[in-house]
Amino acid sequence: MKRFWFIMICTVFMYSTAFAQDAKKKKEVVNFKIEEMHCDNCIKKIEKNIAFEKGVTDLKCDLKTHTAEVTYKTDKTDLDKIVSAFKKIGMTAIPTKETVND
Repeated sequence: MKRFWFIMICTVFMYSTAFAQDAKKKKEVVNFKIEEMHCDNCIKKIEKNIAFEKGVTDLKCDLKTHTAEVTYKTDKTDLDKIVSAFKKIGMTAIPTKETVND
């Protein structure tokens, strides 16, 4: 019986620690205006490079509006680093809207 309670207490501590760490990790969604995005190859270039930047969790491009929506973890990267990543691939990313996701 002592063993059962020991396992239960350890399990509770393990899960509470895991959830506490996830609560600290906030995500932000930023929309960028990208004038240099003209074709499907531009979108592929963005997806190939920006999607794999540290902290980026989601990326959506829209060719009609020349925009890219980037979701990223605030503890891994920031807006300036993402703008720099676009600059490295020859594109100017201008932030247009920023929202916070939990």
